[in-house]
Amino acid sequence: MAKFKMQEIVSDTRSRTARFGAGTGAGNNWTDAETGKFVKLAGESRYDLAAAGDEIQGWVAALQFATFDGYTLGTVNSGTYKRATADGLQASAGTGTLAVGDYVLVGTAVAKGTVLAGEPKVVKATDQTIAKNSPFAHRVVDLGTAGTGAVGTVILIEPAR
Repeated sequence: MAKFKMQEIVSDTRSRTARFGAGTGAGNNWTDAETGKFVKLAGESRYDLAAAGDEIQGWVAALQFATFDGYTLGTVNSGTYKRATADGLQASAGTGTLAVGDYVLVGTAVAKGTVLAGEPKVVKATDQTIAKNSPFAHRVVDLGTAGTGAVGTVILIEPAR
């Protein structure tokens, strides 16, 4: 086994403050349950949870317990390594394996308000060319300790740009 392994980076020069949620109001406010989940740009200065098949635009690093202008405020990370759980193929989540170099999208997403058990899931994009050319392209760089890329294993992804 290799002695050197890439790892997720805690401090990130591409961390930024943003608003979170589908809209304003108590029903849209977020809690720590959203930490670690993948997000996508949803409006002006605002991110919302990404759905299965979406591109990975970032992930929730931290949240404030207060709201600002009716929105939860927090930190979005991107631009560095991220641990993720292999979820198979985009066309059939839960089946197939991922390999180093595969371009990935958001896999099975966890609902708002539900704590993420482990790492967020990713699937191998059906169209690798489209995924590769996306400004939000992410690819597999390490297959983790299991070394298989099988469904349920923790892998490492990075932005391709």
